Amino acid sequence: MSPTHPHDELATPVGTTLERYIMRKQAEFPFATGELSQLLRDIALASKIMVREVGRAGLNSIAEAVGPEGEQGPPRHRLGEEAHIRFVRALTNGGECCAVLSEARPDLIDTGNHDGKYVVALNPLNGSVSLDFNVSTGTIFSIYRRVSRYGGPARAEDFLQGGRAQVAAGYILYGSSTMLVYTTGHGVAGFTYEPSLGEFFLSHPELTIPKQGSVFSCNEGNWFDFPEFARTFLTTCKERRYTARYVGSLAADYHRNLFTGGIYIYPPTGEWPSGKLRLLYECYPIAFVTEQAGGVAVTGADDVLDVPPTQDLHQRMPLFVGSAELVRELQAVAAA
Repeated sequence: MSPTHPHDELATPVGTTLERYIMRKQAEFPFATGELSQLLRDIALASKIMVREVGRAGLNSIAEAVGPEGEQGPPRHRLGEEAHIRFVRALTNGGECCAVLSEARPDLIDTGNHDGKYVVALNPLNGSVSLDFNVSTGTIFSIYRRVSRYGGPARAEDFLQGGRAQVAAGYILYGSSTMLVYTTGHGVAGFTYEPSLGEFFLSHPELTIPKQGSVFSCNEGNWFDFPEFARTFLTTCKERRYTARYVGSLAADYHRNLFTGGIYIYPPTGEWPSGKLRLLYECYPIAFVTEQAGGVAVTGADDVLDVPPTQDLHQRMPLFVGSAELVRELQAVAAA
């Protein structure tokens, strides 16, 4: 074998870009005419801008509070507002999205693209309340093919089709590195952002969550408000010496468990008797990714993707999600 030339390393391929991957996989989409591919590119473009903004949040006071989060809840931060603007603008300019449902606004946002075939529901910056402390945050998104009449504005019914009607969903995690993870119903792929090249590269082509795990993620400060079945299950986890890990950002906590195995728990509490997480742009997309990765997402009794939406676009829901064996064990305790 001939010795390696010192310049051979420079010829090593850098990998598959998100752009190339989307083009290669486009034939798997039920309606492979390019619109959904463009939507994914638009989301990726906005996320690249947010990588820059998140990285300098402490330098320009962009993380300071500007008002309540969405309809109610903890203060929304300036960077969360920035994320909302960036994603809505990218989806508007891309031309394929006719309406956006954002955690940051109570009503649908009409993009003016009335011939667009898709609608997008998103939490622009999940976990932004922790930005002051340099904690990982994320963007969570869900895409539907509209059912309302083309040529006119989107309607609430376009977003209220149910979790099984999603054509794509995923999240972007802004942390020590930035990752975009998504599914179109044909498995889950993960992409890592290379800032020097300004590109997402395929780093995890077939993401699967371990069937079992030894990590549980929840806010134990709410312990005495948890339903009895949740306390019983968590007590079992502690007796098994499982590890507690909780960041307080759904995207960050879920992302870790996706790789290591484990369960994320957000039960109903006294303050949030119906659950706190939003069904359309948090629970549904995370559940879609989870099922495609071999995991399970339930509300306690029911699989999340089978829960019918109400007319409330910001409907809240409890969420138990992660490794299949752990989640089904919790579900059995809940049913007992």
